[in-house]
Amino acid sequence: MPATFEPRTPDWKARCFASFEQQPICKTLGIELAAMEPGFCEMRLPFRADLTQQHGFFHAGMVSTLADNAGGYAALSLMPAGAEVLAVEFKINLMSPAKGDVMIARARVVKPGRTLVITQVEVSMLDGGVEKDCALMQQTTFCVMPK
Repeated sequence: MPATFEPRTPDWKARCFASFEQQPICKTLGIELAAMEPGFCEMRLPFRADLTQQHGFFHAGMVSTLADNAGGYAALSLMPAGAEVLAVEFKINLMSPAKGDVMIARARVVKPGRTLVITQVEVSMLDGGVEKDCALMQQTTFCVMPK
């Protein structure tokens, strides 16, 4: 059963959505913020041929970018007011080609710390109404406080 977390601030969701709106890469790629809960984020990326590699699958860079963003926002949801989030490390396993209609990343916080937050991200492809796992990411994020 997934862990249940309490956000540190009552406006956590508004802060996450406001931060997402300032992400040029998400706008450029067409990433959608589909769901947010404390310690959880789901993002989606509809298929676009210009985001593929030579075999017509989503490029691994797109898989990593979607997973990294979802993990970052899951972490940010548990950070204090004024905090920003940065990834400091991640490991991704590409388990099958990212082929389908929509790529979905679901990120969950595993360990929320004061400075470092560990997330785990499952990436799947929705193809013809059926989801298939395509990647797993483990990520470490850093809580950046204003000076």
